[in-house]
Amino acid sequence: MHCPHSRAAFLTGGVAATAAAAIPRGIGAQAAVSQRRNIDVHQHILPPEYLAAARAAGRIADVGEAPAILGWQPQQSLERMDQLGIDLAITSISTPGVTLGDVASGRRLARACNEYAANLAREHPGRFGSFASLPLTDVAGSLTELAYALDQLHADGVVLLSVYGDRWVGDKAFAPVLDELNRRKAIVFVHPSVGNCSRALIPYVNVGLIEYPLDTTRAIVSLLVGGTFTRCPDIRFIFPHGGGTMPMLADRVARQTGARHDLNLGAPPLTILKKQYYDVALSVSAPTLAAITAFADPAKILFGTDFPFVEMGYTTDGLRNAGLAPDRLAAIERGNAMALFPRR
Repeated sequence: MHCPHSRAAFLTGGVAATAAAAIPRGIGAQAAVSQRRNIDVHQHILPPEYLAAARAAGRIADVGEAPAILGWQPQQSLERMDQLGIDLAITSISTPGVTLGDVASGRRLARACNEYAANLAREHPGRFGSFASLPLTDVAGSLTELAYALDQLHADGVVLLSVYGDRWVGDKAFAPVLDELNRRKAIVFVHPSVGNCSRALIPYVNVGLIEYPLDTTRAIVSLLVGGTFTRCPDIRFIFPHGGGTMPMLADRVARQTGARHDLNLGAPPLTILKKQYYDVALSVSAPTLAAITAFADPAKILFGTDFPFVEMGYTTDGLRNAGLAPDRLAAIERGNAMALFPRR
C-alpha cells in the first residue's frame, strides 16, 4: 500500500505551497511593518550537518524535499522578516529531529545543530534566539546537552518532539529530562512528529494532512495523564499550530481526566491545559483562530510562522486581517512573547 508521508508533500499540496518556490516578496509588503515588530517563536533552521545526517539516515523525505526547504539560508529568513516586520525569531530543528541513528550520532548531531543556532544568534544579534535540540531517547545525552545548551550557549529553551517512535513526550522514560527542565524553569517547545503507529493509516493520505495536529493533541494528553504537567509545574510549554485539536477537545479531555482520581492531577484539567502556551502557526483561518482564542488564556497565545515550511506572510497577513482587537493583536504578535522571553 502506497502512502506518501513526506512533510514536503503535505506542504506543497496545501497552503504552504509557496514554500516550494522562491520566497515571494509581495505578500504583506504593504503592511505598516514599522508599527508591527513581531516575535516569531516558531521558525526553523536547516543546518548543513542536519541535512547531511537526514540524507545518510534515509530520512530526507521526512525533513522535506522542496527546493525552498533544502536550499534554505539564514538570509532568506532575515529578508522576509524585514519585509513583514518580524524583529526576532526563536529557531528550532523540526521533524524528524536529531535522533536519526545511534546514541553517538544523536549526541553529535544535537551538538552541531545547537552550536549552529548559537552562532546564528551571535552573527545577527537581536534577530535570532534558539530552542536547543535534545536526543530525548538518550536520557544521559539529553541531560548533558541541555546543560551545555542552556548554560554555555544560552539557548532560550529546548525543542522536543511530540513522539519518539511510539512513545509520546509524556512517557515515564523521559521523566528525568523533564524533571531537570522543570528544575531549571525552562521553556519547552513541543513540535509535532508522527508516531510509528500513525503512519499509513489511510491509503494515499499524507500523514501531515491530519497527523501533525492530532499528534500535538496526543502529546498534550500524554503530559496531562502521565503526570508531567502536575510534576513539572515550572516548565513553560509551548504547543504549536494552535495546540492541534486541543481547543475543540479540551472540554472532553477535561471531563474524562477530571473524573479519574487515580491521576492525582492537583488541579482541574482545564486549568492545567489553559496554563500552557499555544502558537498560531497555520492557525489563522477564521474557525481555527476563533477556537484557540476562545480556549486559551489571552496571555498565552504566541505568534509563530513555521517558516520555511510555511510562507511567513500567511501568518502575518492572516492574523492582521482577522479582526482582532488592537490590544489582543499586539499581545499575540509581540507582548506575550516579551513577557515569556524577558531577556529578548
